[in-house]
Amino acid sequence: MTARLVIMGPQGAGKGTQAARLAEHLAVPAISTGDIFRANIKGGTPLGELAQSYTARGELVPDSVTNDMVRDRLAQADAAEGFILDGYPRNAAQVAELDAILAGHEVALDAVVELTADRAELLERLRLRAQVEGREDDTEESIARRLDIYDEQTAPLTAAYAERGLLVRIDGIGEIDEVADRIAVALDDALAHRAV
Repeated sequence: MTARLVIMGPQGAGKGTQAARLAEHLAVPAISTGDIFRANIKGGTPLGELAQSYTARGELVPDSVTNDMVRDRLAQADAAEGFILDGYPRNAAQVAELDAILAGHEVALDAVVELTADRAELLERLRLRAQVEGREDDTEESIARRLDIYDEQTAPLTAAYAERGLLVRIDGIGEIDEVADRIAVALDDALAHRAV
């Protein structure tokens, strides 16, 4: 079974962890824009320097850079039978771009998983992550700004995906295995209904 998915939710909701678990469960690659940006920043590439100039201020990388990166990644052979996109799309323009990219491959999304968590829990998770990982882009101000940007730009996308019948909303609070089980059960059910 193919599975072309987007995993959404605010920073700190566990998207990366759950995308990796889900990728293993479905045997498709997890494609994280955040990991690609961080690798470029660490490598000091021109794209990394550009990305860092935005992330250091708690802002998102421009759509044009992100869209090109996603288009190239989805054209790779390992994504032909499916993928899990983590960190994309983040706004309405990126939703339209993703639709166009997939239409070019004559495929469509199967589901959009949204992990939910309250803001206080997210702020605490991100504060701890910044301490453990030493992430320069995770200052208190930049964390708050990214959560605000999510609320303003990305959260409304879930309503659009819900209208398409693609949204699977999951409580992201709990132990990693517990949340992974919730996702697997809900997603297996949603994909089975779409296949009928």
